[in-house]
Amino acid sequence: MHTASPSDRPNGVQNVEIGDDRDGQRVDNALSALLKGVPRSLIYRLVRKGQVRVNGKRVKPDTRLSKGDTLRVPPVRTAERGAGTPPESRAQELNERVIFEDKHFLAIDKPTGVASHGGSGVDFGVIELLRAARPNESIELVHRLDRDTSGVLVLARSRAGLTGLQALIREGRTTKQYLALLSGRPSRAKFDVNAPLRKFALQGGERMVRVAEDGKPALTFFREVEHYADASLMQVTLDTGRTHQIRVHAAHAGHPLAGDPKYGDKDANQRFKAFGLKRLFLHAAHFEFELDGRAYSFSAPLPDDLREVLDAMPARVAARHRRGKY
Repeated sequence: MHTASPSDRPNGVQNVEIGDDRDGQRVDNALSALLKGVPRSLIYRLVRKGQVRVNGKRVKPDTRLSKGDTLRVPPVRTAERGAGTPPESRAQELNERVIFEDKHFLAIDKPTGVASHGGSGVDFGVIELLRAARPNESIELVHRLDRDTSGVLVLARSRAGLTGLQALIREGRTTKQYLALLSGRPSRAKFDVNAPLRKFALQGGERMVRVAEDGKPALTFFREVEHYADASLMQVTLDTGRTHQIRVHAAHAGHPLAGDPKYGDKDANQRFKAFGLKRLFLHAAHFEFELDGRAYSFSAPLPDDLREVLDAMPARVAARHRRGKY
């Protein structure tokens, strides 16, 4: 097996033979590990331009590698690499938010405002900061949370953990639950949204996700936890894990998330702002799965900034117990 790291020879093309350690890994994740310090935005640009190839063919960032494949890794100049070493204080601050770790996984309670990874104007994300805090460990992202979303984020410390959990996610054998504040009050306390989603690129390169007949299947379950004067706190469970799924499905149901600048209601967001809401009200509260006979369950409490918003809102009432469906 060719095990040379492209980062050791930045001025020449590297052809890396994929072994057991990267079997099933996404191309973008493999490149992120091989080209340490290179921002994700550059990695995606290299893939888009066809400079990254597998067995001589162009690929997409989410193409999965197989044992025996040959991955072409283009040269990357030192000047193009990341913005340097993450500040030690930020790295340690994030490291202190670890809520669980064993030989396979590391789970953190991610704060809002921190991206899962660097790129697109973000110098350092969770993965870069944790790698800086733990320089002798191998750490990989298993899944992602949007920058404004707080809560449980799981990372892998072993190849078996990474491929095993990613397979469970693809097969829908994990439980992901969020807390979200929806604008208004849905007609039913329990409902689901089953609507396919498709990504669109707008002028300027901004990505949007919309309900579309030719989109990928997406199913979201909503259950009311508490009701306020003009909002409902919902426990949201994902059956699938599409980009911006909760945000788009909530808006599709007529009750967009509070504080959502992309899919939300501007007038409603102004009202929520008066109660102190400064960001998207979406929190990854719970994540559980079973792998190789062991059950894993991670939880993160609602952070203070969101709890204070709820405390400032009037007319809290108990949740209803009716079932329904959109």
